[in-house]
Amino acid sequence: MTFTRRILLAAAAAVTLAAAPAKAQTNLTFAGYSGLYQDLYMKAVIEPFMKANPDIKVTYYAPGNSAAILGALRAQKAAPQIDVAMMDISIAKAGSDEGLFDPIDEKVTPHVKDLYPQALMPGANLAGMTFDSLVLVYDKTLFKEPPKSWRALWAPEMDRKVALTGVPDILGIALTVMLEKMAGGTDWNHNLDKGIKEMETLAPRVLTWDPKPDLWNMIMAKQAGISVGYNARSQVFSEQPGSVLAATIPQEGTLFQINAVTLVKGAPQAAAARKLVDYMLSPEAQKTFSELMFYGPTNKKVQLAPAVVSRISPSDMSKVVDVDWLELAKIREKVTQDWRRRVIPLSK
Repeated sequence: MTFTRRILLAAAAAVTLAAAPAKAQTNLTFAGYSGLYQDLYMKAVIEPFMKANPDIKVTYYAPGNSAAILGALRAQKAAPQIDVAMMDISIAKAGSDEGLFDPIDEKVTPHVKDLYPQALMPGANLAGMTFDSLVLVYDKTLFKEPPKSWRALWAPEMDRKVALTGVPDILGIALTVMLEKMAGGTDWNHNLDKGIKEMETLAPRVLTWDPKPDLWNMIMAKQAGISVGYNARSQVFSEQPGSVLAATIPQEGTLFQINAVTLVKGAPQAAAARKLVDYMLSPEAQKTFSELMFYGPTNKKVQLAPAVVSRISPSDMSKVVDVDWLELAKIREKVTQDWRRRVIPLSK
């Protein structure tokens, strides 16, 4: 073959390749929490998923907390723009009841059969993706030793240094459940009246019901002294260089919070969305995220080192308050209204 002919053949091949249509890339939108969660979830789960599926590009949309994510989904119900969304399980249940989500079953992912029972709600179109626990978050320079009780929120030296996330966020409801139990309530899945009364006494001491950018950063910046948050994020923030933040589970106990993943009904990229959900619930993705951010995995096949497990689970499981989020979801609107009418207005 002559040099000239080789050049002509090469040129013809280049023209043929250029004329061939490139494989279209699917653009998928995932709605999740903002801030630190977004950074670490992208690193641990979303980026590896895109590397394994180069034909799928995931855009991480972060409108805020669970309530904000549900609000965005409601606004888009007639013409969804989000494909996959995560939020706390009680808010996800509300969205499921409104018909916003498609089922997540073994037709979507075989990993469903490997999830802990608490990760699934009969009749609800969702799947739990992480477990977390409620903790007291505080500025350790303001306390000689870790606070032993949730009553530390009422400490005189913490007056106007309390930063709480109010309803409808799950943190506000979770704190109300703990206070209901502490006040002698026994049916917190159906009635939180005692917890609301306790919140009325705490409200005048609260600096803000909407910590900005979040409660962890407010404490690290010494803009607040104490708060109620989640263990996973608190563990990560406590490791920051020079951090004043610490977290503890008080003697009265804690409760588990579950983050759920949902498939948006009518999603523009339904096939790609199912692929992402399948990966999110896989042992591989859940193990990586648990090791990076100390969330408890919902997939029973995940194996974690003891050092990681010790930072995820409370040391005494008998201290975990048994909360039925499915039942509690039925009174969520009443609790939200009670907070808005009886609690929040009492702030100074």
